[in-house]
Amino acid sequence: MPRPRSSRPDKPARPVAPWVRTRLRTAPRAAAALALLVLVTAYLAAALPRAVDRYETEGLRHDIETAAPRDSVLELTSPIPVDERGPGLAPDVLQGQSDTVRGLFPAPVLTDPEQTVHGVRTVKRVPGSDPWLPKPDGLPPEFVLSSPSGLADHATLRQGRLPAGTAAAPEAAVTAKTAGSLRLKPGSVVHVPHKFGAEPIAVTITGIVEPRAPESPYWAVEPLLRTPALAPLVGAEVKYYWQAALLLSPASAPAALSTTNDVEVFFRFVPEAGHLTGRDTDRLDAALDSATGGPDLVKMRKAVKGNATLTTQLDAIVDSYRSMRDAIDPVVAVAVFGIGAVAAVVLAMTGGLFVARRDSELSLLRSRGASLTGIGLRLLGETSAVAVPAAALALGLAVATVRPPDGGSGGIPLGPSVLATALVALISILVLPVRAVVLHRRPRLHGGRDDLLTARPSRRRTVLELTLLVLAVGAVASLRLRGTDDSGDHLVSAAPVLVGLIAAMVLVRVYPLPLRWLARPARRLRGAVGPLALARAGRAPSSGTLPLLALVLALTTAAFGGSVLAGVADARDRAALLATGADARIGGSVEWTPLPAGLTASVRGLKGVRDVAPVQIEYGVSLPSHQGTSAPPMSAPIVGVEPDSYTRLANRTGFGPFPAGLLASTGRGGEDAVADTERVLPAIASPAVAERLGEGPMDVIAAAGSFRVQVVAVRSTTPALDDADFLLVNGADLTHRSDTQLLVTGPVDGAALRAVVEAESDSLAVKLRTEERATYVDSPLQSGAERIYLGAIGAGAAFAMVAVLLSLLQSAPERTTLLARLRTMGLTRKQARRLLGLEALPQAVLAALGGTLVGWATVPLLAPGIDLFRLALAAAPGFAPLDSAPLRADPWSLVLPALAVVVLTGLAAAGQAWWAGRRSSIQELRAGDAR
Repeated sequence: MPRPRSSRPDKPARPVAPWVRTRLRTAPRAAAALALLVLVTAYLAAALPRAVDRYETEGLRHDIETAAPRDSVLELTSPIPVDERGPGLAPDVLQGQSDTVRGLFPAPVLTDPEQTVHGVRTVKRVPGSDPWLPKPDGLPPEFVLSSPSGLADHATLRQGRLPAGTAAAPEAAVTAKTAGSLRLKPGSVVHVPHKFGAEPIAVTITGIVEPRAPESPYWAVEPLLRTPALAPLVGAEVKYYWQAALLLSPASAPAALSTTNDVEVFFRFVPEAGHLTGRDTDRLDAALDSATGGPDLVKMRKAVKGNATLTTQLDAIVDSYRSMRDAIDPVVAVAVFGIGAVAAVVLAMTGGLFVARRDSELSLLRSRGASLTGIGLRLLGETSAVAVPAAALALGLAVATVRPPDGGSGGIPLGPSVLATALVALISILVLPVRAVVLHRRPRLHGGRDDLLTARPSRRRTVLELTLLVLAVGAVASLRLRGTDDSGDHLVSAAPVLVGLIAAMVLVRVYPLPLRWLARPARRLRGAVGPLALARAGRAPSSGTLPLLALVLALTTAAFGGSVLAGVADARDRAALLATGADARIGGSVEWTPLPAGLTASVRGLKGVRDVAPVQIEYGVSLPSHQGTSAPPMSAPIVGVEPDSYTRLANRTGFGPFPAGLLASTGRGGEDAVADTERVLPAIASPAVAERLGEGPMDVIAAAGSFRVQVVAVRSTTPALDDADFLLVNGADLTHRSDTQLLVTGPVDGAALRAVVEAESDSLAVKLRTEERATYVDSPLQSGAERIYLGAIGAGAAFAMVAVLLSLLQSAPERTTLLARLRTMGLTRKQARRLLGLEALPQAVLAALGGTLVGWATVPLLAPGIDLFRLALAAAPGFAPLDSAPLRADPWSLVLPALAVVVLTGLAAAGQAWWAGRRSSIQELRAGDAR
């Protein structure tokens, strides 16, 4: 028997259709647009921390992998006891010790087994006593006896055979360069002294080898193993002698004990960087401290059974990386805060648009007894159904597209991306229900004006604005005083955003004033379009604060980011120009290398060369002091120039320009003026040199001649030198005139210039400004930070476009209805386009002017606390031609985004008018009075 239906009147009826599904089916385009906006915003938020982690990891690996092998290598050395006779130096014993030590390095230190080397070597070089060995100045050559393991794996045998031998009859190999310089060949016998007797030790050369990878750590850590060196012996006179290496076989290694007491066993390990991440710097420092002077060093000493010492410069490489990262991160944080603020405002505008479109619906629900909680929960369900899947998809796309440097699945933590995605999703979910609940918390009357002209700021808004003003002032003051050194102070990084926020609030308060000023003269114009447009602009809803805020923040971020990138490019250009002195520089690799007589004319005739300036530079000239002999010694370069060409160069580069007449020739120079030591040469000096020489003539003795100089002008820089101190004189007044450098101006082809120089002399080198500039961008940290800034500028522009479109869409129904009514009164399509354009332009122009002024004021306001040096140049201050890279306002970054906003607004308004004109007016007129 079927159960009777319940007749309880208090049982709630089931809804015919779920709220969320019904609403999403009713407005699928709006849901898709919200999903797309959340997807893009969440993707950017999730990808940002992964991109930062990626370029930081690439930077650490790059610094370790590109460092000089002698700096990055981990070398364990242990002196060999005097009583050692050879059993402890057997190849198997050393191999076992090497494997044991390699396993004792603490994580995250890993070493490359293919590049691990061990052996025995003499710390002190031993002389070769054979009379047939080359002796440039009568001094015998000195040899390092070394038995590196794995010689057959790192060298190719060219002649003879690989060494074998024993301790009693040692054998060795030499590289091809050593054999050529020391006149060695297979079968040669090199005799070195025996420390215990008069009979020397005979080392037989069995083969000549060629390094397979000369720049690999196996050969590069000790360059003497592959390439002999002609070393000077400084005494009463400088004499030269050869230094070279004999590569003993591992079995012959004990023979080194008989040559000198300074013999050690070494274990050389090359660190691997492929597994390291940017977050491993602290662990790496702790591991290196333990290995060089902590518990792990004690374990290594036990393994090698000696008083071993681990030496490395890897910790200095890590410290340099950390200092660059700490200098760049706060600058990047400024861009992150800027674009994050713009994205948040755009998301809030999206919620405002949805609330405005559904205002009548929500008001009807409230009038029929719907609670705020019920409305808020249902709207929360709507936005959650759209935003949560979009945010999850964005997170997956970010993880899939922004991979670790090695392409693996691990290495980048997921936590920051999840938090960023959750924040975007949370804002997207809450903005609609919160705004709806706040707006409909109490009944509202229809027909009341809610526009910028009549809206009066509440007390809460005033308190909020004053609070933000205090925060902005504090952030700016902190940034100017402390700079960006404190990477944990996010208030400092948010200073540009706070300044833009305050400016936007000020613009909202003053917005009615220009409209009122323009309304009076507009009434005198013919036609009703102008006055009507201004009236419509003044009646823009008070919610128009958000579009204005979004545009001002976007323009401020673009101006600041563009100024950062322009400052970085300017610093690199000036550093490269100061390093070369011109577009190209020709000179010898050795000081005082004279230029060939016809080189200047040959270079001047090349295509692209606009000017050349020959100079003569003599370094290390001792300078007298006007204080007498009590002053400490000081030396500086003297530069002999041709005043006319050098003045043109200085004027073009901006480095110490001066009138050519300051260095007017005395008419007494050349070889005929050798005895004229009393002639006074006018000179231009750096500040320190000018202070030392004083105001009167001072005697100078140099290789260029003996004369007196008198400082006639002071300049801080000069194109010929990137040093701090210098002394410029007219080259025609020097006794011994010989140009040593040629500074070339113009876009000359580097290959053609080098061909001309090589045809004249093979001892000259060519240095191009463009090539020098490229050396300043050698770290992924720099390029990664620049990409973040470019991305921030692009994302800011995109969000600004979205803000403009949302602002126009919010009032689109009302505008469409207005045009329909006005067309019934005779309004033409051309007038409709003018009306909508003029109505939208005031706010866009205000935002453009405000954003431009805020950006222009923000840059000099924050510039004292921001130094772009480490972002622009790879070297640390003091090791690059420039000591600082200040932030300067870039005019293009200020003007172009502002103009783009105005043009975009006009085009969007024109497009809206065109679309409205294509539709029939009957539909809008039948729709009723849209509010």
